[in-house]
Amino acid sequence: MEKIAGALLCLCTSLTAVRAQESKPLITLDEFMNATEVRAARVAPDGQAAVIWTNSPDWAHDRFRDDLWLWLQKTGSTVQLTQSGYDSSPAWSPDGKYIAFISSRSLADEETSAKEDDDKDSTERVWLISVAGGEALPLYTEKLDAHTFAWSADGTKIFFSVEQPLTKAQEDARKEEWKDVIRWREQERGDVLLAIPVQAAIAEMQKTPGPKTSAKKEDEESPLPKLAQVVTKNDREISEIAVAPQQIAFETETVSHRMEGPVASEIYLVNTTGGDAKQLTHNEAVESGLRWGPDGKRLYFNVRAAAGSLEGKYQDVQGRLYEIDPVNGKVDRLGADFKGSFEDYTVVEDGSLIAAGLTGTQQQLYKIDGSKAEELKGTAGSYTGVDAAKQSHTFIALHSTINDPTQVFIADEPSHLEQAKVATNFNTLFHERAQPEWAMYQWKADDGTEVEGVLIYPPGKKGAKHLRMLTLIHGGPADADGDRFGADWYDWATLAAANGWLVFRPNYRGSSGYGDQFMLQIEPHLVSVPGKDILAGVDALVKDGIADPDHLTIGGYSYGGYMTNWLITQTTRFKAAVTGAGAVEHAANWGNDDETYDDAWYLSGTPWEKPELYQSEAALFQFNKVKTPTHLVGGNADVRVSFLEDVLMERAFQQINVPHSFLAFPGEGHGLDKNPWHGYIKVREELKWLDKYVNQ
Repeated sequence: MEKIAGALLCLCTSLTAVRAQESKPLITLDEFMNATEVRAARVAPDGQAAVIWTNSPDWAHDRFRDDLWLWLQKTGSTVQLTQSGYDSSPAWSPDGKYIAFISSRSLADEETSAKEDDDKDSTERVWLISVAGGEALPLYTEKLDAHTFAWSADGTKIFFSVEQPLTKAQEDARKEEWKDVIRWREQERGDVLLAIPVQAAIAEMQKTPGPKTSAKKEDEESPLPKLAQVVTKNDREISEIAVAPQQIAFETETVSHRMEGPVASEIYLVNTTGGDAKQLTHNEAVESGLRWGPDGKRLYFNVRAAAGSLEGKYQDVQGRLYEIDPVNGKVDRLGADFKGSFEDYTVVEDGSLIAAGLTGTQQQLYKIDGSKAEELKGTAGSYTGVDAAKQSHTFIALHSTINDPTQVFIADEPSHLEQAKVATNFNTLFHERAQPEWAMYQWKADDGTEVEGVLIYPPGKKGAKHLRMLTLIHGGPADADGDRFGADWYDWATLAAANGWLVFRPNYRGSSGYGDQFMLQIEPHLVSVPGKDILAGVDALVKDGIADPDHLTIGGYSYGGYMTNWLITQTTRFKAAVTGAGAVEHAANWGNDDETYDDAWYLSGTPWEKPELYQSEAALFQFNKVKTPTHLVGGNADVRVSFLEDVLMERAFQQINVPHSFLAFPGEGHGLDKNPWHGYIKVREELKWLDKYVNQ
């Protein structure tokens, strides 16, 4: 009798939860697309404050705005720190009195800057703002875009990199000889690493009547800020800086940002007083996340998923952590026993490392001890953006779940994650709307490989059968869909669920978080192997009675677009497709996109070395099989996946007379981050397209 009563209690509780969800209104497109993204958070050296960087749509001005917020321990509140809408990448001074950041705001005052977008020169300078209050000040006024910056260890200087500038005479001579002609590669100039004394720069800015004009006369010979000291030069772009008391480590990349080989991405060392830089690494990986240990004697870095390997020739494996001895260049891999992918990390006060590690659908935090990775007790979901105070045990991280928007959490120390305090309250509307439920789903591919993914049900429909289903494929391919929040033009699964779709998100081979071998099986069959994984998952869902075989649709963007384009050549089971920024052939895309070297690795060679794979793994050469009505989108300035691939695909649809629609977003690159209306219209039209054809 007790067991029956317990079962009835559980059933009643479940029904109550379902009714509570059903009583809430569904989220609308307008509400969903108005979400604020938390980009990063940085904790003050003493742990008593944090600065938070957000990105949100500014519908009235057809742009996204980047803002900084300040959380204070003593008040427990978070307030907006800057107002211009152009402020990003914050970093605390070592004494915690200032925050430096990158901004393309006007050199006029901040209030004017917010109103005069058309008058901005768009230069991305380093700016400073006092935590005690007052207006932000530029570190310099010259039109030099800062690529990256870092405080000196004692806080007296800021180091930053800019493209090696031309003098006015050199610029005039160049224009006279070449007019507007672009000399491909030949005109590329590397970076110069500069240092500016902070207090002198503040004094310089405060004594001028208003920093609307350059402190230097236009006809002066040197184009550099007059307070700037040249630390070193490099023939590549300097993309990251990490500063120790006596030396600076920096990472380089190509000036063009085209990955034509890993040789351009290496770590260098230079003395803080200046001089020639010493190349510290020689490998086939793209290093990132440079950080010094507290004693300034050990340098740490990571290699993110699908960014090459230090263990030999280039290959797309999972994210890894390393430490390097700056004296002899000896490299040791950290957390090597961990079977997942390290996505982010920080160095805590005692010199140990805390990393965010992805395994399957969960991304949790781990303490690194040599080759071991000990999971810290936290909350289910996804932790990202970790940061640790330099003078206390305070630890900060972003956390989200599918239904819980990303917030900033602050813990007294990493081992007490479960006691972390929430410092932000963004996107609360999502909790006021009916929320979908989700479940993991596992199946076997045609060769017996175990694969899994996520099912996101319409609110109140978990456990229902014969649902209309959208297979929404993640990009990358080195990524994984799981228990994390998403609300934008790229990650719109929960909005689709609110619109009555069961959303199937497969983590096919090539996805991260499932081991190196699982990732590597995508090479050299870039689309055919993961394509079989996805179709096997769809078949299993139909066989289990979960998905309605007469109401199947498919979609994806970037690599998800690659897969969508391929799969509609392999089957006619999908009633409609939505695709964006996905290649339909690989030879021209190899030459046109910015990850050339990675493309060649996936297909095990260049187009002339592996012509048969470039053809057999391309949708274009099987396009005569396509019957699925398809909606296409792309940014016309995209170089990650060439916009011409979208144009080519539309031409093919026109030729075979299959219903299609094509939206091109002017000025947008791969990320559709210029105008929020572009992403809004993308999702609006994709939902309409799916409804139109699945209901015929």
